[in-house]
Amino acid sequence: MTHQAFDIDARLDTIPHEPGCYIMRNTRGRIIYIGKAKDLKNRVRNYFQDSGDSRPFVRWLPRVLGEIETIITANEKEALILENNLIKKHKPRFNVQLKDDKNFLSLRINPDEKWPKVHLQRNNTEGPGRHFGPYHSAGAIRRTRRLLDKHFMLRTCPDHVLNNRSRPCLQYQIKRCPAPCVFDIDREEYMRDVEQAIMFLEGRGDELVDDLQEKMEEASQSLEFEKAARFRDQIQAIDKVLQRQQAVGDQQIDRDAFGFYREGDRLTIQVVMVRGGRMTGARSFPYTDQEFPDQEILSSFLNLYYNAGNYIPREILLPMELDDGEAKGLEALLGELAEHRVYVKTPKRGAKKALVDTANKNAEHSFEEEHAREERVRDLLEKLQRRLHLRNIPRRIECYDVSNFQGRQIVGSRVVFFDAEPDKSEYRRYKMRLQDGQDDFGSLREMLMRRFKKVAQGDDAPPDLAVIDGGKGQLGQAVAVLEDLGLHDVDVVALAKSRTGKSGFDDYEVTKSAERVFLPGRKNPVVLKKNSAELYLLQRIRDAAHDFAIGYHKTLRRKQSLRSSLNEIPGVGPRTKRDLLRHFGSLKRIKQASIDELRDVKGVGPATAGTIYDYFHPDRQ
Repeated sequence: MTHQAFDIDARLDTIPHEPGCYIMRNTRGRIIYIGKAKDLKNRVRNYFQDSGDSRPFVRWLPRVLGEIETIITANEKEALILENNLIKKHKPRFNVQLKDDKNFLSLRINPDEKWPKVHLQRNNTEGPGRHFGPYHSAGAIRRTRRLLDKHFMLRTCPDHVLNNRSRPCLQYQIKRCPAPCVFDIDREEYMRDVEQAIMFLEGRGDELVDDLQEKMEEASQSLEFEKAARFRDQIQAIDKVLQRQQAVGDQQIDRDAFGFYREGDRLTIQVVMVRGGRMTGARSFPYTDQEFPDQEILSSFLNLYYNAGNYIPREILLPMELDDGEAKGLEALLGELAEHRVYVKTPKRGAKKALVDTANKNAEHSFEEEHAREERVRDLLEKLQRRLHLRNIPRRIECYDVSNFQGRQIVGSRVVFFDAEPDKSEYRRYKMRLQDGQDDFGSLREMLMRRFKKVAQGDDAPPDLAVIDGGKGQLGQAVAVLEDLGLHDVDVVALAKSRTGKSGFDDYEVTKSAERVFLPGRKNPVVLKKNSAELYLLQRIRDAAHDFAIGYHKTLRRKQSLRSSLNEIPGVGPRTKRDLLRHFGSLKRIKQASIDELRDVKGVGPATAGTIYDYFHPDRQ
């Protein structure tokens, strides 16, 4: 069946000169691209004008396009909002996506708490108090958190520990916390430490150093040498941070500068973060299969990036002008989200242009690094394909493991690696429904049947390679499941640790650390070269599956232990159990609680408190 060419002239006649979004569908009706425009007719017409345009998307569109839908909005700001919602909902192939939907890590301090602490969180807007960040990496936020814990003397324990501790912890012993949990300390002095921590996180390092310098001299004159030494250590730590941060201009404002580098349909967008006039970090976003113009891609990315909850600074600096004055619409939308004025600029000269140039250089460097990494990964996967005689390059590898404790709480796990890196959003846990006793083969078969039945029904895509933790027996179960479901094209292997001694094939000497890979239809296993990249990849996947299964198993055992203990107490129902655990934090603390402490729990009266206490203290009766 031949595809009839899309009649763009007839469609353009019906598209209005209005702001809104356009939705491109392929010949099968699937959405492939979503865009926005100040003038829908002009924007869509630009794709099909016979102007000798050699951009890839111009040549590509007529071959795949089946329909163009439009949605009219009242203004450009509404078009931006609609585009963001539609892209998140439909995830079109050729739109840029925020591949890691998690937001940057941020810190939060709530001065209204009785004893404020530094909270670590991913969403930059949730929770009361002051928010700081975002931080470009987990390493950066860990370094900041360590410095705060070491030099600003704020508590680190959660509320349920703070409210129930009877003696100070190690943090007090090493002089990193004044232990407000057990000692009657001066709250005003504690709040001064909180204010200093806030000044540091706000980037007011120079101001904070001056303040600490003054306090150090006062403490020294008052012969409080231990306090003076603490101020000295704080000053030195802050000075080191300030020296590491590059000053960019003399204006103490927050900016994000974006860089852009492209080769064909591959590109990298880079964001350089400037907070308080100092460069604090950067992050890159690599993309492939991007056929549309640079301005459209960048505009769509900015819309998604800031609507995902990332911090919105006063100034956003871009490497190119956006089409149709879209910068104004973006300014209005982001200003509304941030609740302050936002300026979107494309600088032509000066320090701001230099900052954008730096972002562009970083984008090019990240592009080259990503390309080199992809080449290394492809080489590794091709080696693994040849060594294990696989049909396809194993880009998506799934590994399965089963865990149990004396035949009870039987669980399974699936971990997924894509291009040799873990894809934790695809990890899955399985609680066995059909196995009553210890039957590893039966449990494995049940888990694989539940997973691959979806593949056989067309509801899920198959892996390029399925790895089973085990030997020939486990491999046989996996092969039987795939054959029963008619999935004859899925590659499957089993990975097992070898026994010490002669291997029994090719006179290969095998040690305890060697691994054996069993293949269907092959008598002898494959022994991959020790310390090879292929072996290391399989070991990482197998170990990840094992740890994931063990972690789930431990969680179930802990829950069962809590349930079994509290369920046996007469008069303690589900709500009371929940309130007890929220109040005390652990079963151990409940056991140690006095009757008066138990009565402090919401919903626990004198009679119930006595019953709980008597259950854990039978010698009292």
